Amino acid sequence: MNNISPLKIMYLSPVGVDSLDGLFQEMVKDTKDPGTEVHITSLKDNHGSFSHVEFRSYEAMATPGIMNATVCAAKEGFDALAIGCFYDTALHDSRELSGNMVVVAPCHSSIEIALSLANNFGIIVGRRKWVNQMKGNVHEYGYADKLVGFYDVGLGVDDFQVDHQRTVNLLIDAAQKAVEKDYAESIILGCTAEFGFYRTLQEEIGVPVIDPSLAALKKAEHAANLKRKFNLIPSRKWSCESPSDKEIEKFNMFKDNDPFGNRIIVSADL
Repeated sequence: MNNISPLKIMYLSPVGVDSLDGLFQEMVKDTKDPGTEVHITSLKDNHGSFSHVEFRSYEAMATPGIMNATVCAAKEGFDALAIGCFYDTALHDSRELSGNMVVVAPCHSSIEIALSLANNFGIIVGRRKWVNQMKGNVHEYGYADKLVGFYDVGLGVDDFQVDHQRTVNLLIDAAQKAVEKDYAESIILGCTAEFGFYRTLQEEIGVPVIDPSLAALKKAEHAANLKRKFNLIPSRKWSCESPSDKEIEKFNMFKDNDPFGNRIIVSADL
């Protein structure tokens, strides 16, 4: 009998609706390792019932829920949590609160995977609105000189799954521009709602295409495996310092013990 407990990963959609949870469930079933248990979750709508966080104002409203969810996931004993938004919403905030749990997000995860396969990358985004914030993240992560550009296709988050053929055509056009005109050696899809299109795109343009949802999931698995195998824990020194339990209690923070509006569990195959 195998007595090793499964890795526990939470994939958190940082919105107050569960419209994409089923799509992420299928992603997880097809790609997780056999020894991994994945919980696909989304937030309650008390922070806003929006289906995306394209706007900074929406992000600000969602951030308390993400942080509360992080605290609860850590208490539940999850090995890693992936925040499912390419803005990497509340990534640094959540890492402060995550205890021994690893926290990852799609943009950072996608870049690291892309640069293990190529020397640079282009990012396809839905709307031009997103570029300023995403570019800031790429620069903060230290990869500005590896970015060849952003390529928008004029679609909002809710539009990607409406007409698949139209979405594919727009993504192919953008990717070809990145590769043929700007010499991109890999392509990152800059929205988790673009899930399901990377295979077609990769076959068409002939360079690695990184799906951000898959990147975050597999990065979470990889980091969790490393943490277990080598007894690694996240740093809590200097810029990684966490608020004290005493202050969290004093300020009455993160009191919602069940911040999840929906939860789908994909069991480990042990």
